[in-house]
Amino acid sequence: MANLKSKSMNKLSIVSTLVDAAMAFARGRKKSGLLLVGAAALSSRVPGLGTAVSLFLRLVRRLR
Repeated sequence: MANLKSKSMNKLSIVSTLVDAAMAFARGRKKSGLLLVGAAALSSRVPGLGTAVSLFLRLVRRLR
């Protein structure tokens, strides 16, 4: 049961990162979008990477 929950949470994280990437592309932030797509692709091997990159980009934008 825990393994199933972990896998579904990882998939949710990947989907969330891809949605953030789509929003970045829609707003004209090509570099952020590409970074998020790459992080989503790597999230299957490194759980949580996509979420971490998404949070990092939001933090950088807020501090600008």
